[in-house]
Amino acid sequence: MSLLSGLKSLFTAAPSAPAKEEDPIVHNGFIIIPAPINEGGQHRVAATITKGEGEDQKVHKFIRSDLIGSRDECITITINKAKMTIDQLGDRLFN
Repeated sequence: MSLLSGLKSLFTAAPSAPAKEEDPIVHNGFIIIPAPINEGGQHRVAATITKGEGEDQKVHKFIRSDLIGSRDECITITINKAKMTIDQLGDRLFN
């Protein structure tokens, strides 16, 4: 490995492995599917929030700036933040 490629690897994020699909959580008619994003050994709070089915289904990609060390803890925090967002915004989440 050359010095230049060694330095480059310090500043380049390794490609993240595909995350396993988490079980959906139903909250007030919305479905939350936690999907933490692996970033350099930490996990970003992220989920997909949906409501409805078929052509009437609405989808919101929920991504926050929080980085958590533990994947399991990140999932717990993601679910709590998604529930709070749903409670605060309801259907306005999809506007």
